[in-house]
Amino acid sequence: MIDEELLAGAEAAVREAAATDIMPRGRRLAEGEVAVKTAPHDLVTVADREAERRLTHALRELLPGSVVVGEEAVHEDPAVYGALGGDAPVWIVDPIDGTRPFVRGETGFCTLVALAHRGELLASWTHAPALGQLAHAGRGAGAFLNGERLQAGSPPEGRVLKVACSHPDYTTPAQKRALSALWTEGVAPRPCGAAGLEYLAVAAGRLDATAFTWENSWDHAAGLLLVEEAGGAHLTSSGVPFRIAGGNALPFTAARDARTAHRVLSLLTAGARGPSGGA
Repeated sequence: MIDEELLAGAEAAVREAAATDIMPRGRRLAEGEVAVKTAPHDLVTVADREAERRLTHALRELLPGSVVVGEEAVHEDPAVYGALGGDAPVWIVDPIDGTRPFVRGETGFCTLVALAHRGELLASWTHAPALGQLAHAGRGAGAFLNGERLQAGSPPEGRVLKVACSHPDYTTPAQKRALSALWTEGVAPRPCGAAGLEYLAVAAGRLDATAFTWENSWDHAAGLLLVEEAGGAHLTSSGVPFRIAGGNALPFTAARDARTAHRVLSLLTAGARGPSGGA
């Protein structure tokens, strides 16, 4: 299914969407080109929509018979998400991960694309055009940033763990309780930025782990493969790896190595139980 021509074509499509639909609108969004979807923090812009349309057309052309699950398409028709559980190859697309920073004219956003088949991630691309970064990963082929191989490595023994977690403003009371356990000796948690950039930081060994409370595949698919291929691991609250089709026990973590993933997961589990050990 995957060959060099397809990989090159997908990368070209990602770069073109950023160059044509996203970057020219940076700091230039007009009134009416930004809208609220489900809540004030959940924004969509004309750049999101146009980039997803371009990517959808290009990626389907690259791989006949494939389907696209894009963030904006799912917002318009939630049934589109069901393709993740089907037999056709599926492209998972987040045209702008970090729409709020993009709207504010900041650099912390990226375009995320992943290719999966029957639940298995096969390839991914993380493009942060304002930062001049493009990372890609292939199942069994490694992870790379601007052509240089990524190795997540392991946190040095005894060093405080740096963990990016779901922002408390966007979590439920139960999720806050689970995440609160990260505020402990030996761990330095902070609210996350764009998920794709946090995964890239884990894969590059600049961040030790993430702790996320939502499972939209377009936010996680590309980064999870990037972390895996850089030597990292991911676990849900049930102790199994994250499944892109959904039904995951949350919160979940992605980390530089399996040991760190288990450590973070144990804290999240303890936090979810509460100080009395109950539910």
